Amino acid sequence: MLLALPGCRQSPDPSQGRVVVEYWEKWTGFEADAMRAVVDDFNASQNRIYVDYTSTSQIDRKLMLATAGGVPPDLAGIYSSRLPVYAENNALMPLDKMAADAGITRDRYIDIFWQMSMHRGHLWCLPSTPSCTALIWNKKMFRDAGLDPEKPPRTIAELEQDNQKLIKRRPDGSLQSIGYIPEVPGYWDPLWGYFFGGSLWNGRDAITATDPGNVAALQWIASYPKRFGVHDLLTFCDGFGSLASPQNPFFNGRVAMIMDGVWDYNFIKNYAPANFEWGVAPFPSADPVTLKDVTIVEMDGLVIPAGAKHPKEAFDFIQYVNTQKPMEKLCLLQRKFSPLRECSAQFYRDHPNPCIATFVKLAKSPNARPVPPLAMWMQYQNDMMNAVNRVWTGKAQPEQALERVQERDSQAFARTQARWHRLAPLLTAEWSKQP
Repeated sequence: MLLALPGCRQSPDPSQGRVVVEYWEKWTGFEADAMRAVVDDFNASQNRIYVDYTSTSQIDRKLMLATAGGVPPDLAGIYSSRLPVYAENNALMPLDKMAADAGITRDRYIDIFWQMSMHRGHLWCLPSTPSCTALIWNKKMFRDAGLDPEKPPRTIAELEQDNQKLIKRRPDGSLQSIGYIPEVPGYWDPLWGYFFGGSLWNGRDAITATDPGNVAALQWIASYPKRFGVHDLLTFCDGFGSLASPQNPFFNGRVAMIMDGVWDYNFIKNYAPANFEWGVAPFPSADPVTLKDVTIVEMDGLVIPAGAKHPKEAFDFIQYVNTQKPMEKLCLLQRKFSPLRECSAQFYRDHPNPCIATFVKLAKSPNARPVPPLAMWMQYQNDMMNAVNRVWTGKAQPEQALERVQERDSQAFARTQARWHRLAPLLTAEWSKQP
C-alpha cells in the first residue's frame, strides 16, 4: 500500500540482471556530462552490461590506493602522463590481447596517441579525448599595432619582432600590455625546449635536461627579465586575473599572444568579449624548417586497473568509445578533436571551434611531442618548473639551473630504472598471461 502512494514508488534498478562495470572518471562540469551522455548511450544500446559512471576528484591518488587495497573500479580515466607510474607499479591490466581480439590496431589512430597508449612494449590504455597546443593570437591587437592580423609569427625571432611592436607602456614607463610573455599561462615551462630542438631524455637510459635545445629555451626565457626587469615583469603579471574569467590577460588586451590548448575555445566562448577576434596557428619555433608544427600533446585514456572484477566487460565499453560515432560525440561535446585517424565531415561541420582543423593538423605533425614517458616524470617536471622560475626571477643562469636539474633527476631516473630492471622479468611474465 505504501509503495502505491505518491512519492513512495521505487524506481526499477536500471542495472538489474546486467554485469555492472564501475567506472571512475576525473572530469567535472560539462566534460563529465559529455562522458555521461556516451555512457547513457552505451547502457541503452544493449542489455548485458551496465556502466556505473562516477565523476571523482583526486583520481590519481584514489585509484592507486584502491588498486593497492584490492578494491579497484573496473574502469578509470587517467591522464596519459601518469600511465608509466601505474604500469610500472603493476596497477593496470595490459590491453594487448583484448585489443588484438577486437581488431583494434595502431592504424585506427592518429599515430602519436597510439604511441602514448604504449609503455614498456605493452598497450595500457585507449584514448578518450586528446589535446594539443598552438599559438592563439588577438587579431585586433595585431591590427592596432600595425601588424597583419592574418599573419602570425612563424619563428621565435619573428615572435619577438612582433612583441616589440605590440608593447605599450604607461606614462610612468611600466608595462601596460605586451605581445607575448612565456609565463602566460605558465603550464609549459618544462617543455619549452621542444620548440628549440631540445629533448628531455634520450629515449633509452638517460635524462637530458642540459640538452642544447633546453639551454636555448631557457636563454630565451632569461631574455625577458633582462629586457624588462624582474620587478617590472612580476608587477605586470601580478595584475593578471584568473584564466577562467573575463580578467584573463589574453581577453582584456594585456597580452596579445598565448600558447594554449584546444580547450581554450571554451574560455573564449565563456569569458572573452563578444567581438573578440582570434586565430590559431602553430606556435613559433627556432627553425620553421626542421621544427615545423611543433606541438605539445596530451591525452585522456581509459584503463582497466589490475584486479578489476569485470575486465572483459570494461573493455567492451572502451571498445565502444573507440568507435567513430561515440568518439565524435564525446569529443564534440567536450569541444576537442577526435584521436581517431578517420573523422566524419559532419564532425567538422558541427564543431563550434572554427579552428579545430588546425589542432588536428598539429596532432598529426611529426613534431607532436608528449611529456617523456617516465615513471619519475612528476619530480622531473617540478624540478624543470623550478629551474625556469629561478631563471625568470634572475636567481640563476640557464646552464646553472639545468645542471642542477640534471644532477638531481639523473639520480631519480637511475633509481626508477634499477627498480624496473629488477622487476621486469616478473612483471612481463605476469602481463603475458593476461586474458
